[in-house]
Amino acid sequence: MRYICNIILAFVFVPLFAQTPKADLYKLIDKDWSFRMQEYPAWAASMGFNDDQSAFAEVSVAAHQRRAGFWRDLLNQLKKVDRNSLNGADQVNYDMFKFMLEDDVAQVDFESYLIPIDSDSGFYSSFAFSANDFGFKTVKDYEQYIARLAGFKKYVEDHIKLMRIGIKKGMTLPKAILNDYEKGIAAYVVDEAEESHFYKPFKNMEGIDKASQKKLKIKAKKAIDKSVTPAYDILAKFIANEYRPKARTTLGAISFPKGKEYYQQRVQYYSTLDITMDEVFEIGQAEVKRIRSEMEAVIQETKFEGTFEEFLDFLRTDPQFYCDTPECLLKAASYIAKKIDGRLPMLFSKLPSLPYGVEPVPDAIAPRYTTGRYVPGSTANHRSGTYWVNTYNLKVRPLYNLPALTLHEAVPGHHLQISLAEELKDMPHFRQHTYLSSYGEGWALYSEWLGLEMDIYSTPYEHFGRLTYEMWRACRLVVDVGLHAKGWTRQEAIDFLASNTALSLHNVNTEIDRYIGWPGQALSYKLGELKIKELRRKAEKELGDQFDIREFHYMVLKNGAIPLFTLDTVINEWIEGVKR
Repeated sequence: MRYICNIILAFVFVPLFAQTPKADLYKLIDKDWSFRMQEYPAWAASMGFNDDQSAFAEVSVAAHQRRAGFWRDLLNQLKKVDRNSLNGADQVNYDMFKFMLEDDVAQVDFESYLIPIDSDSGFYSSFAFSANDFGFKTVKDYEQYIARLAGFKKYVEDHIKLMRIGIKKGMTLPKAILNDYEKGIAAYVVDEAEESHFYKPFKNMEGIDKASQKKLKIKAKKAIDKSVTPAYDILAKFIANEYRPKARTTLGAISFPKGKEYYQQRVQYYSTLDITMDEVFEIGQAEVKRIRSEMEAVIQETKFEGTFEEFLDFLRTDPQFYCDTPECLLKAASYIAKKIDGRLPMLFSKLPSLPYGVEPVPDAIAPRYTTGRYVPGSTANHRSGTYWVNTYNLKVRPLYNLPALTLHEAVPGHHLQISLAEELKDMPHFRQHTYLSSYGEGWALYSEWLGLEMDIYSTPYEHFGRLTYEMWRACRLVVDVGLHAKGWTRQEAIDFLASNTALSLHNVNTEIDRYIGWPGQALSYKLGELKIKELRRKAEKELGDQFDIREFHYMVLKNGAIPLFTLDTVINEWIEGVKR
């Protein structure tokens, strides 16, 4: 489910009696939104649509097929809406709505719900953050949280049913990326309820009377002992004893039933472009060659005497590039973040009101987790955004990569883009709460490049760090298609990424497993960045002295997450408008 932010549901004000294409479009959009509110009750409650935050969404095969039937019917009705009669903004709404519905249906048709986990996370790990949905101000808040904890065991058992069907159909994660997978799940198994991650809200119950506190704590311990801890234990043992032994031995998505069609659909969804897997592979190879030449130039600047491979080994092993403590790494990330904050007005006319913080990746998931990630905040829930920095195994977290990582995950990358999108008004709710990787990750990679204009990279090694991150994303185009469509082995993918980037070997292995477990998503970064750069070059060329970088960035960000084909239309119309 892509809608992730919290906001109170409001109605779209379109007169119901107005039988116009716009009214017909918004009627369908509202119908879909109401349907999702019913199908995903906890999510709906987090946005103020109903009072019950305890229920889980139904995840059975029948539930997925029922939803797909509803969305197919909406698509048939959408075809009857005259798109050409809509204004520009509503054509964007139409295109977005159609694109998202088509993907929702495709995911059910390809039965991707039979694999509810990826290489480092899944339904079980997202549940670990469910406390964020509760304000914990009243007894009712605590009672509903306890009810959700009590329902988790069934939720896990329902997912295991899906995964068993997946085993029979060959729809599983590959065995090659499941080594020790259960350890990340078993981390939530505790002997005493009070030791549980899920008991934390009951350690500080300010505002709740003592008698109620006592009763709630007893109920919470029971829910953890009878539901949460057994559920994680059951899931960990299922993965170790049943899922991994029976998991597929192939790597590529092309090995799935209808695998070629499935992977091509993933390519088009994650790129939001009309592009083939072979075209992606060729673009990736060309980008790898270009970036490699720039990396060689930076090496010459450092006066390093040795081969490219020896320089990579130097970066991976020299102590000067690494911190000794988690605090050191977090302080370095925080300093870079504030440095960027001070230079944002150079390139942006509008900044988000929501702040962000810097925190470590939680210990329970850090060993298998990526280098960094952004966790969206919520103005409605009084929660800032969070830039996660992985402090596990510090010898694989080089400082020379940190500026690019911070530009990507915090500002002007994910935090700036997602927080501005939350502030958007006068558009359907699904638009405010949709995340498209090609747009969001493309913008974040473009933001790494913007660090050059903001003078964030202060040493040749940091410049090389940016290039190695860009090379990382270019390699993804080659590696993802190689793994999922061209029969590459895991080792071939590891060797390709390791020989072209300065990523630590730990990160190389983690990233390759991520691509194997999440077909197509890795393509979105580079393809999105290339499209934004292409549109900027066009605007600079055609507008000349009239080009305003702050205005260009405003136009890119003003609609929230949109497909790249829609962004192309938006920017080209803006260019023509400035000319006039």
